[in-house]
Amino acid sequence: MTDTVPPFLNVAHSLSGKRWQARPYDERLAWGLAQGRGLPEIVGRVLAARGVTEEACDGFLNPTLKALLPDPSRFKDMDVAAERIARAIMDGEPVAVFGDYDVDGATSSALLRRFFRSVGADLRIYVPDRMKEGYGPNGPALLRLKAEGVRLVVTVDCGISAFAALDAAAEAGLEVVVLDHHAAEPRLPPAVALVNPNRLDEDGAYRTLCAAGVTFLAVVAVNRALRGAGFYAGRNEPNLMEWLDLVALGTVCDVVPLTGLNRALVAQGLKVMARRANPGLSALSDVAGVKEKPDAYHAGFVLGPRVNAGGRVGASDLGARLLSTDDPMEAMELAQKLEAHNAERRAVEQGVLADAMARLEEHAEELAELVFVAGEGWHPGVIGIVASRLKERYSRPACVIALEEGADGTVIGKASGRSVRGVDLGAAVIAARQEGLLMAGGGHRMAAGFTVAGDKLAALQAFLTGRVAEQVAAAPLVPTLELDGALSVGAANTSLVDRLNQLGPFGTGNAEPRFAVTDARVVRADVVGANHVRCILQGGDGARLKAIAFRALDSEMGKALLMGRGSPFHLAGVLRIDRWNGAEGVQLLIDDAAPSQSM
Repeated sequence: MTDTVPPFLNVAHSLSGKRWQARPYDERLAWGLAQGRGLPEIVGRVLAARGVTEEACDGFLNPTLKALLPDPSRFKDMDVAAERIARAIMDGEPVAVFGDYDVDGATSSALLRRFFRSVGADLRIYVPDRMKEGYGPNGPALLRLKAEGVRLVVTVDCGISAFAALDAAAEAGLEVVVLDHHAAEPRLPPAVALVNPNRLDEDGAYRTLCAAGVTFLAVVAVNRALRGAGFYAGRNEPNLMEWLDLVALGTVCDVVPLTGLNRALVAQGLKVMARRANPGLSALSDVAGVKEKPDAYHAGFVLGPRVNAGGRVGASDLGARLLSTDDPMEAMELAQKLEAHNAERRAVEQGVLADAMARLEEHAEELAELVFVAGEGWHPGVIGIVASRLKERYSRPACVIALEEGADGTVIGKASGRSVRGVDLGAAVIAARQEGLLMAGGGHRMAAGFTVAGDKLAALQAFLTGRVAEQVAAAPLVPTLELDGALSVGAANTSLVDRLNQLGPFGTGNAEPRFAVTDARVVRADVVGANHVRCILQGGDGARLKAIAFRALDSEMGKALLMGRGSPFHLAGVLRIDRWNGAEGVQLLIDDAAPSQSM
């Protein structure tokens, strides 16, 4: 039985303290979308709540690159970048790609290397050491590449704010092409070309592209330049579509909106990923136990963290090497290393998170619009994940700073920040750098990173808090959980989930449908893994449903579920297909809960 969200679910009442709020939608549009395509009414409602119109519906359900891929030449400097890279390929010049150490950087680096290899050229991958070099291009690394014979460097997922490093490269005669997507300033660093949809002189139509998307468009442009120069006379032209699996992985993991072009890149890229043609992704899937057809969840929460693990606690270039190798044995060796690093990362992350939360709880009454916490001995490789956890816990933007004392006694902080909808954290960080409060820093709306001197921490906290407060004053932060409707236990079946999955890929900008499963009694609850709570739910009609609440053991919700056998709850979450021992059912991934008798 599907129904609109009952009024009592629209108040702040849950065990997490969040308000459950129905997504607004046009009932007439929802009915028309469902009836016109033979869909259940609830699926039409989900489409309408995401702003899908009658005219756009077919394109939403079947996004294609043919319809959505723009001409790369529309971007500033793209033609200049393409011509320079094409000339380097044709002339056999030594070229290096300088990539960030996260998934977006690794996929962009691997994509560029695979393209070079496909046209008979070589490309060196350079990923900075997170601990020793920090984020982005640095002068010493670029000058080393120049001394080793590299004539052209292409930066991916970094470079737009690397003024000092690119100044040093220019003075040394090293040419640089920047492919980035982070927020830019009015002044741009020196380079042969700077391609970035977030340049201030761009129209903003593609500002949500991640670096992997920008790099793919650059590869399209370089391929076209090579074709125009007659390079492919007598040789096969590469099939660029076969690398969309890398673009999909980078796009999902960089948490950019899965709308428009991004949606098409991910939808088509997941199809390529399912073919397992990339030895690195295939090996990583095997190591991670991914046997089913991959979706955005697998990309973002299973494969992505493992690719990231090398940059967080191991060798920074492991992810790019894994994704660019064609040797199955090397791929398996690298995948196993990343799996080990990921296990180490989880342990380190838990320690830093516990310490950060303890510090924050000591001053809980002082918690402002921005969560800002610093600690010595914290591993810089996990602070981004910790910032995400704190953002989720406190429903506020969060900045986590790892402090380290240098040989000269000065304290330097390396930081990572994550934001919430409505707060542009990247702009605030850039403003802080322009005010002289940071040694380096940049980012985009939802994420940022920076380096700060220890003696400026207090001033920085006050500045960023003020900037965030200004934005919050315009749109107050109210922790909410948006719901697409209410279901009985029996309505949560495989047929409904299969229909809902047609609306994927899900992610930022196209949220996975979330429902309130109402008046469900917990007939069994236990702990699985380290801190997950698993339940069996039963409805009034006797139907049963599996459910799990991840990382919930120490939360009020987790304790209530474990102690609530026989008690009725309203449970908010998303529905997933559950395959086990050849059988297929449905499982509810619980986001929040509320005892139904208290309503």
